[in-house]
Amino acid sequence: MSGPIAVSKAPFLAIVNPAAGGGRCGRLAPEILERLGESGIELEIAHTTRAGEAVDIARKAYAKGMRNFLSVGGDGTSFEIINGLFPEAETGERPALGFLPLGTGNSFLRDFTSDGIKYSLEAIRATQRRSCDVIRLKHAGGSLYFMNLLSLGFPADAGETANRRFKPWGQLGYIFAVLARLAGLRHTAFPHRHSGKAEWDRRPFLFLAFSNSKFTGGKMMIAPKADPGDGLIECVRWLPVGRMQLLWNFPRLFSGTHIDHALASRAGAARVDFALDGPVTAMVDGEILRLECRSLEVLPGALDVMV
Repeated sequence: MSGPIAVSKAPFLAIVNPAAGGGRCGRLAPEILERLGESGIELEIAHTTRAGEAVDIARKAYAKGMRNFLSVGGDGTSFEIINGLFPEAETGERPALGFLPLGTGNSFLRDFTSDGIKYSLEAIRATQRRSCDVIRLKHAGGSLYFMNLLSLGFPADAGETANRRFKPWGQLGYIFAVLARLAGLRHTAFPHRHSGKAEWDRRPFLFLAFSNSKFTGGKMMIAPKADPGDGLIECVRWLPVGRMQLLWNFPRLFSGTHIDHALASRAGAARVDFALDGPVTAMVDGEILRLECRSLEVLPGALDVMV
């Protein structure tokens, strides 16, 4: 990823998800946005009241000429904003996205800092931005866009359990979900192939992760070699593993050393194709969806991020 570039100030649309972080965003956002406005940043503010509303807000604002957006919430808020900006932004003027990380995971921002709000405010005030890739996921029902990751298999299953049973526990809830899913551990084939490969990989796996950035679930470094600006999808895969071995190696997900395991592999790809028999549970930027995935493609430098 290229270094930061200073640009002239322009108005921002701050899209706020008050429910993010178990309501933490709704409590803290007004004061933080007020401080940002007092520092000379021109802000328009829109609040969401339901899932998917940030998509509509961002799409309408982009159509009216807004190009600078501020995601006030977590990974899910950013995911919705990106899906409001694209596909129009593929051929239109490149938008910029800043972050006020007030949600549960805030995974993408961890590629750049552990300081969270402080770092984000400094980047926005300095009007610094970096070009960032966006990944387009084509599935049987259309297309989705993401900047963090798509995962299939165990992480997606654990994410589904975390959302259904342990949502109020935040990041700790994902750990509980991992332990809960161990009892029914399964290994599934997700037929896929990387760009340039003729043969489909039909082996069962513990999981597949297709990443644009390093972190997921908050602090888990599932793709330590990922670079959001290198024009590649970082593909991390684990072959079948037993329950005790998975539990023993689980802490390595937080240091990124899991990719050194004999059952793990990684590679960079410009495109990934799938040959699934039907919909599967997928985790896309923290959102749990049922999708019949067909392909992943990189949109190089399609978005500016303020980091």
